[in-house]
Amino acid sequence: MRSLPVPMTLSLATMIALLPACQRATEPAPKPVAAVASANASPAPGARTAKGGFAFAEVGIAELQARMERGELSSHALTQAYLDQIAAIDDAGPRLNAVIETNPDALKEADARDAERKAGRVRGPLHGVPILLKDNIDATPMVNSAGSLALASNHPRTDAFLVARLRDAGAVILGKTNLSEWANFRSSRSSSGWSARGGQTRNPYALDRSPCGSSSGSGSAIAASLAAAAIGTETDGSIICPSSVAGLVGIKPTVGLVSRNGIITISHSQDTAGPMARSVADAAVLLSAIVGRDDADPATAESTGRAMFDYHARLNADGLRGARIGVLRKAMGFHPDADAALERSLEAMRKAGAEVVDVEIAGDGSWSEPEMDLMLYEFKHGIDGYLSRSGAQVTSLAGLIEYNRKNAGKEMPYFGQELFERAQAKGALDEIGYIEARSKARRLAGAEGLEATLAANRLDAVVAPATAPAWLIDPVNGDHFLGEGYGAAAVAGTPSITVPMGDSFGLPIGIVFMGAAWSEPRLIELAYAFEQKTKVRKAPQFLATVAIATNKG
Repeated sequence: MRSLPVPMTLSLATMIALLPACQRATEPAPKPVAAVASANASPAPGARTAKGGFAFAEVGIAELQARMERGELSSHALTQAYLDQIAAIDDAGPRLNAVIETNPDALKEADARDAERKAGRVRGPLHGVPILLKDNIDATPMVNSAGSLALASNHPRTDAFLVARLRDAGAVILGKTNLSEWANFRSSRSSSGWSARGGQTRNPYALDRSPCGSSSGSGSAIAASLAAAAIGTETDGSIICPSSVAGLVGIKPTVGLVSRNGIITISHSQDTAGPMARSVADAAVLLSAIVGRDDADPATAESTGRAMFDYHARLNADGLRGARIGVLRKAMGFHPDADAALERSLEAMRKAGAEVVDVEIAGDGSWSEPEMDLMLYEFKHGIDGYLSRSGAQVTSLAGLIEYNRKNAGKEMPYFGQELFERAQAKGALDEIGYIEARSKARRLAGAEGLEATLAANRLDAVVAPATAPAWLIDPVNGDHFLGEGYGAAAVAGTPSITVPMGDSFGLPIGIVFMGAAWSEPRLIELAYAFEQKTKVRKAPQFLATVAIATNKG
C-alpha cells in the first residue's frame, strides 16, 4: 500500500455522486449498529439482544469458543448470525461494502465443525469460528480477483497454504473482503478501498472517511463485527494502516513466517499475510494458526526454529515491566492528535514499568526510491507467475494492461494504471537494476536502519504513530495521506503490530510497535500489556460524517 498526499475538498454529497456504479448509496442519516436492521435478512435465533443489537458485536474469539463449549452456541448459528449481519450492515444499513463475496459453503463448513465437536473432536481455539479473507488470497470455492474485473471469474483450484492451515485449525471461511484494487499498486492516485469489482469500502466510524488500504475491507468488516477476525496482506502499510484507522490490532509478521503461496502479491521481498482483529488476544490466536513452513514459499524455510505455534501464550499483562522502548519522534508531526495520543501512550508505558528513550533511524526514508524499483520489478514477475499458474483468462501483466484499456469505463473511471505500465517496462530479476534496488532497500531500512537502531540502543521495540486519522474519501484526487510510522519495518521485512491508542473526533488512531526479525513473541507481549493498560478501543457507530465541534466564543 502506497499513498500520496493530495488536496482534499469534496463534500460528502459530491463524493457519493462520484462513486462507481457498483457502489451502493449511503444512508441519509447515521445509525448505530444496534439500530440497523436488514429488510433482506432474518437474524438467526439468539443473534439479537433484547434491545435489538447484534449479540456478537465486539465479542472475542475466546468468548465465542467458551459459548460453543458450554453448548450455548453452535458454529452454524454463529456463522448464520454473521451472514445476517453482513446483509444488515454491509449490503443494507450503512452499506460498508467491506465484504466482496460470501462463501457459499460457509454453513456446510460450520455444520462439519459442529459434528466434530459433538463427536468430541475440537481442533483448537478457532474451531467453528468464522474468519474473513482479503480478496487476493486463494480460497475455494470463491473467486480470487484482487478486486479486478479481469479476474472476476478466477476460481482457484486449491486453497492458499494459509487457508489450508486455517481450515485445519477448525476455522470457518466466511467470505472474502474488498481491497484497494491490486493492493493499491495500479496508480499513485488511487482511492484506498476502491476496486472495480467491489466498489468503495467505507470506514464504519464515519462513512465518508477512508478505510485506508489495501486491506480495507478486512479492516472495516472486523471493526463492524462482521466476523470474528480477518486476514489481510501487506507490502508497505496494508495491514497496519487499515487496522489503525479502524481501531483494530493488526500484525504484520516477519517476511517468511507466513507462506505467500496462493496469494496475489506485489513484492516477494516484502509481502506477507497477517491477522486483523479487535484485540491482541484474537490476533495472536489467528497468527498461531497460519504460521508454518511451506516448500512452495522458500522464504518460510527461515522460520524453522523461529516460528511459534502458540503466540497466545505470550499474552502478559505485565509485559511492559523492564522493557526498553525507543520513540521515533521524526515519525511524528503529521497530525497533532496522533502526537498527543502517542505522548499519553508513552506515559502509560512508563507507569507500566517500561523505560522510554528517544531514538532515530539512520537515513530514515532513504529506502523509498529503491523500494519502488524493487516493487515494480517484483510485481511484474509475481503477477505473471500467479496468472500463468492460476489458469486465469488473463495470463500476464501485459494482458491486464490491455484489458484495462479496453474496459476503461469500468476499470479506470477515476485513476489510471501508470504503475502497471512502469512495472511492465521492467526487465527480469537478473538485471543489475533489480539486484541493486533489492539490496539497497533492505540494507537501508534493515541492517543500517531499524535493526541497527534496535541493537545500538538495546531496545525491545521502537514505537511511532501508525498513521493519521482517516481522511475523506476522494475518488477524484485520491488519498490524502498525511504520514506514517511503519515504513522501516515494512521494507526491512521485520514485524510490526498496531494497537489503538486514541482518537481524533471519534476517528481511531493507532500506535505501531516494530521489532527485530522473528520478534513477534516479544512484540505481542508488549502490545498486549499496552492494550490492557490503556483499553481505548471504541466500537464504531456508523456515522454519516464526523461531528466537528466549533468554537463559537
